[in-house]
Amino acid sequence: MPDAATHLPFYYGSISRKEAEEYLKLAGMMDGLFLLRQCLRNLGGYILSVVYDVRFHHYPIERQLNGTYAIVGAKPHCGPAEVCEYYSKDPDGLCCNLRKPCNRPSGVEIKLGIFDSLRENMIRDYVRQTWKLGGDALEQAIINQAPQVEKLIATTAHERMPWFHGDILRSEAERRLYTGAQPDGKFLLRQRGNSNSYSLAIVYGKTAYHYLIDHDKSGKYAIPEGTKFDTLWQLVEYLKMKSDGVIYCLKESCPNPNLPMGAGAPVPPSLPKNRLGGGIDGYTPEPVFNGSSAKSDSPTGCRKPGVLPMDTSVYESPYSDPDELKDRKLFLPRSSLMIDEVELGSGNFGSVKKGVYKMKKKQIDVAIKVLKSENEKTVKDEMMKEAKIMHQLDNPYIVRMIGVCQAECLMLVMEMAAGGPLNKFLPAKRDQMPTSNVVELMHQVAMGMKYLEEKKFVHRDLAARNVLLVNQHYAKISDFGLSKALGADNSYYLARTAGKWPLKWYAPECINFHKFSSKGDVWSYGVTMWEAFSYGGKPYKKMKGPEVAAFIEQNKRLDCPANCPDEMYKLMQDCWIYKVENRPDFVDVESRIRTFYYSIAVKPEEAKDLSKGAKRTNPNPI
Repeated sequence: MPDAATHLPFYYGSISRKEAEEYLKLAGMMDGLFLLRQCLRNLGGYILSVVYDVRFHHYPIERQLNGTYAIVGAKPHCGPAEVCEYYSKDPDGLCCNLRKPCNRPSGVEIKLGIFDSLRENMIRDYVRQTWKLGGDALEQAIINQAPQVEKLIATTAHERMPWFHGDILRSEAERRLYTGAQPDGKFLLRQRGNSNSYSLAIVYGKTAYHYLIDHDKSGKYAIPEGTKFDTLWQLVEYLKMKSDGVIYCLKESCPNPNLPMGAGAPVPPSLPKNRLGGGIDGYTPEPVFNGSSAKSDSPTGCRKPGVLPMDTSVYESPYSDPDELKDRKLFLPRSSLMIDEVELGSGNFGSVKKGVYKMKKKQIDVAIKVLKSENEKTVKDEMMKEAKIMHQLDNPYIVRMIGVCQAECLMLVMEMAAGGPLNKFLPAKRDQMPTSNVVELMHQVAMGMKYLEEKKFVHRDLAARNVLLVNQHYAKISDFGLSKALGADNSYYLARTAGKWPLKWYAPECINFHKFSSKGDVWSYGVTMWEAFSYGGKPYKKMKGPEVAAFIEQNKRLDCPANCPDEMYKLMQDCWIYKVENRPDFVDVESRIRTFYYSIAVKPEEAKDLSKGAKRTNPNPI
């Protein structure tokens, strides 16, 4: 999970207070000169260092439980950049306005903290071990779960540190400290039995001193009466810079002789080790988080996560097993297909029924699109085109085509997505779906569309009605009836004749010139976003296709849905840029919505109004 401030030229990373002040001195000490650095006390937090009246002022910016950022007691903002922008216009309790950024000097890179260098590999190891994934499915899972997993990984990262010795006795800790040289500041950290407390042992003047570290109900670690930290490694790193309650600053770590080389990321016992089935209403994911509201029955104090996309049976391809892949064919034998009378939906083509497909080693639930016999001559060719296109696609966020069965009628066999279409699900579940949930689903759609863009496929019918839900937190793109595969040298498809097209979702070049590309799908994605954040609203109300085209030509666009975050409406507007060459592609779209999703996905219960915050009085700069 990337640091939210790495793109800022005035962000220095994990530097000390003293180093920050040195950089500010070199830059001239003018009032309002400022820089941003990483905070060691709060995971994901920052310190804003400001010059005023030839003095240094340091303000902690904490990442709140809802994913926003705020100076303690002040108005919350979506990210550290927005915090700095706000205080450049209004001091609002700071010593002064932020006037000039102290940008990193040429050649100075962002200094990585001890966790920064481990985080990516630990998240990767964690996701791989927990869900047994590989290849593209692993990469997609890492992107999707990074914000939820990071907190858990951070709280167990001390297990990878050479100074952590696990559950050993006090006498054994002293024996290890006295082995070899005993310089002042030599230290180790151990767990005290099966309790949630730890002990820090440090050598000073050839004597070993022991300090209790408590893990309180809020999930914080601290030496009694000392500064509180989110993680043990943050506490240790802080004590390397400042003694703060211990007899001497930590200097040299006493390495654990039993620490295996290249150990994998620890997987706490609170994690699911198996794939779980999840119903629509029963799915209540809880990103792992240590906080005041956390309910815990595990040593880490972490909440048990609910069923995630990777826990479902339709995340990995049915053909991920090489033995199953050997038997993969477009046409399926009727004897392997069991059809239920339960009808999931219907349309002009026929109906969609529930079924089970028996594979070589397992059987899977499927949705079967059954063609009406009277429509066979007119619709069969179109259904076969759709089947051939879908059969080439394999992505967790796209409904996979298992195959085609020709028996009593033509049947398309697809993965099951029992939640139904997004445009119908949203209005029914509006009270149960916070904005963060909608962002989560639209991020998954963006990942699926980015995959199609990479594979040079244009969907041509992206809309909320064609986004199916496996459960409330897992979406898949469906309905590839209008899709086209682009040639290796082509960036667009030119339709010879217009058909019965969904014009309200089409970009100007699609309507005017029948020219379809991934950038056209980006326009449709913007309309789909609008539907999602409107909780199933109908775009352009009662306008007809020609009226919509005229509306767009007049440079008018759909209004921002009620309670839609500004960042998300700005993304919609960029998706609706008239000139195709100026419109973002799905690589950019996915990156932007992922960044916003990460900023609010740390905890599922988000604030009702992210823009409201308590006014801070009498700030206490540190």
